[in-house]
Formats: sequence, structure tokens, C-alpha cells
Amino acid sequence: MLKTLLLIAAAILALAIILVIWITRDGELITPEGAGTVTLDAGEFEAYPLPEYVTEVLPEGYKSYLVEVESGIKIHVLEVGTGYPVYLQHGNPTSGLLYRKVADRLPTERMRLIMPTMVGLGFSSKIPVSEHKLVNHVRWMNSVLEQLDLTELVYVGQDWGGPVGMGALAMSPDLLKGAVLMNTALIAPTEKADLSTAHAAVKSPVIGELIMEVFTTVFDQLHGAQGDPDSMNESVKSLYARPVLESGNAKAPVALMRMVTDGPDHPSTPAMRVIEAYVDTLDIPAEIVWGNSDPILGASVDVMKGSFPNAPVTETKAGHFLQEEVPEVIAEAIVRVVDKLETAKPSVSE
Repeated sequence: MLKTLLLIAAAILALAIILVIWITRDGELITPEGAGTVTLDAGEFEAYPLPEYVTEVLPEGYKSYLVEVESGIKIHVLEVGTGYPVYLQHGNPTSGLLYRKVADRLPTERMRLIMPTMVGLGFSSKIPVSEHKLVNHVRWMNSVLEQLDLTELVYVGQDWGGPVGMGALAMSPDLLKGAVLMNTALIAPTEKADLSTAHAAVKSPVIGELIMEVFTTVFDQLHGAQGDPDSMNESVKSLYARPVLESGNAKAPVALMRMVTDGPDHPSTPAMRVIEAYVDTLDIPAEIVWGNSDPILGASVDVMKGSFPNAPVTETKAGHFLQEEVPEVIAEAIVRVVDKLETAKPSVSE
């Protein structure tokens, strides 16, 4: 009897070890492959055909292409419209599709909307967990902006799109002319603190994977971050989840949660200090649109006001992913910023 119990215990222990090894694996590089080309003013890029579940939620006129930022690492970009460049950056665990409703409400006859997807998410390359570092994401996104040969733009950002987008622009500081900031943070921490209980739990190896990869996924929980949970229903969640979960490497959502700073000694903090210093130099037209029902950053609007003290603030009842709840409010803010910039431009006669 004892021998049998020992054998059962040994088998359970072996299975547990195998499970731990499996769920904490680094993951592999998975590079998307396109078909054909998309021709832009900056040159030709690899076209990426979108699956039907995506095309059915997008109107005609969208360009879908890949920008290779390093060997094997490609960023997927959605683009629509012509005119003043507007760079719209999403965060974790969504994709450029997060801005589809905002784009529907913008005058694309006079705005070129550029919506790249962070590496690890959407249809962009999937990478090993060890490569998910803020400095890498900043460098990769800067490469996209540089390869598109932009000379000016308005930046729109939320969640990780704040640090990644602003970090990318800090590397090409002459690009940024205006901004619309949503629920994000652009300052480095000066004391130890977790962004949320979920971020605190995910920090622990094995436990984090069990919570957010085995028992559930980050995508399954998105409705809980919203003011209106129906704004992140199952069909919307699938837009963000399917490209990741079906890729063979779904490690990015947890890796990106762990990338969030929790104090001065966090690996992302040096990059956040660079971003904060860059933001402090800015004197540009800007607006803040905030979701007060966001359980993660809803109470932090005053922090963003500190980063942009002269920016008008529109507070809403939306949650973390404002783009799904109040796209018209975001679009109106973008139009106002672009209008200010275009009004300030000297006329041809001048």
C-alpha cells in the first residue's frame, strides 16, 4: 500500500514538474507571412491579408501590411485615410483594431490614420518572453515610424500605448506635433507599488501563468475593465484573442503585465525615466480623454494632468478601453488637436 502511494505521489510530482516547465517556457519566435505588397509614399511593404472575422468589422479602404523592424520581427499596421498623419497606439492585450470605432468617426479624407500592433499581440510577430522589454518595444515601434518616413504626426495613446508610443517618439523627437492621451501613465515610479491586484498576482512565476494562462486568460477578463461590460462582449474579445491564442505563442499578455513598473528597481523604470523626461519637454496642443470607471487607472487622471498641465480634460464614465465605449469623444478630441495644428500652419501665400 505504501509503495502504491509513493508511486502515485511520484507520478503527481512528475506531472506537476512537467506542467511548471511547460507553462513557464519562454516561447518561440513566430513571424507572420504576408502576400503581395502595399505601396505607400515611403515605399513598398509586405501586404497582410486579414481573416474574415476581421474584415467583417472594418469598412473598405483599409490597408493592412507588415513592417519588419528586426530580422524575423514584423509589426502589423492597419492604415486608412489620407492627410495629416495620426499615430494611434493601443496597449495590452489588444491590437490596432482597438481604434476601428474611433477611425469610423474621423474625417479620413483629411487624416491618415496609422494603427500599428505591438509585437506579441494581434497579427504582429510573437516573441520569446525574455524579449518583452520596454526598451525593445520602444525601439521596434520607432522603427515603424521611421520606415514610414513621417515628418510630423499627432499621437493618440492608451495603456501600454502610452509608454511605447511616447518612447518611440522620444527617439525621433521632431515628429510629435500634438497628442491625445487616454488611460495610461508616462512617469517613472519613485516608490514601490503595484498597479493593480492582478498585476501583483501575475508577477509571481508559475502563479501568474496558472492564473492568466491556465485557469483563464487576460482576454477572458477584459469586460471587467469596462464601465459598460457589454462593450467588451465575446465577439469583441475574439478580435484581440484569436490572433494571439491561435498563433502558437500566447505568452505576450502576461509578459506585458510583468513589464509594468512596480517601483524604482523594476527593469522598465530606466526607460520610463527617459519617457518622463521627454514628456516634460513637450509644448504641443494636447487633450486628455479619461475613463473614470477604469479599475486600473481611473483614479489617476490627476497624474496625467501633471504631465500635460495645459491640456483640456474630458472625463467619461468609460472603463480602461475607452475606444470601445466612447469612440466619438476620442475622435472629437483628435479633430480639435489636428484643427489647431492645421490652423497654425502658415498659408501658401505667406
